[in-house]
Amino acid sequence: MVPGLSNSGPQHWQTLWQPQLPECFRIEQRDFDHAVCAEWVSNIETAVRTHGEDSVLVGHSCGSIAIPHWAAQTQLKIAGAVMVAPSDVEAEGFPAEAVGFAPVPLTRLPFRTLVIASNKDPYLKLERAIRFAAAWGSLLVNIGDAGHINTNAGYGPWPEGLRLLRDFLDTLKTTTST
Repeated sequence: MVPGLSNSGPQHWQTLWQPQLPECFRIEQRDFDHAVCAEWVSNIETAVRTHGEDSVLVGHSCGSIAIPHWAAQTQLKIAGAVMVAPSDVEAEGFPAEAVGFAPVPLTRLPFRTLVIASNKDPYLKLERAIRFAAAWGSLLVNIGDAGHINTNAGYGPWPEGLRLLRDFLDTLKTTTST
């Protein structure tokens, strides 16, 4: 799990999914409230180096944007990534407490990816989500009027999201076994 700003609290879907997913862990950051992209990328690198090329990153918000930054700088391989409600770190009004996340890397990612977005995300217009997904080579799933797909938007356990993740993991297994 690659949480965003404020570290996805106790009722957030990332936290609630962890016990349901074998071998799942949260990538910790020194400071989730005053994010420094280079530190987040370094911690993703350490986690992937530790857990290997079968890793699947599951990001939310600013954590989703850290993933393409990491991919642009690493030589390591992973199985894939799911990026939920990636924040538009280039948008006016994006929190100044997050440093170094802009510009968003818009290059094809070297692993399978899924972007899950919303029509009504205050931190990412759907047009930008479409642009990110196209640039990254991601499948895009628009789940409708879901806000920022976080606790405040009513997404605690979020069983539909867990199903999307499991379906994605199944496609990775199918791809690697053929």
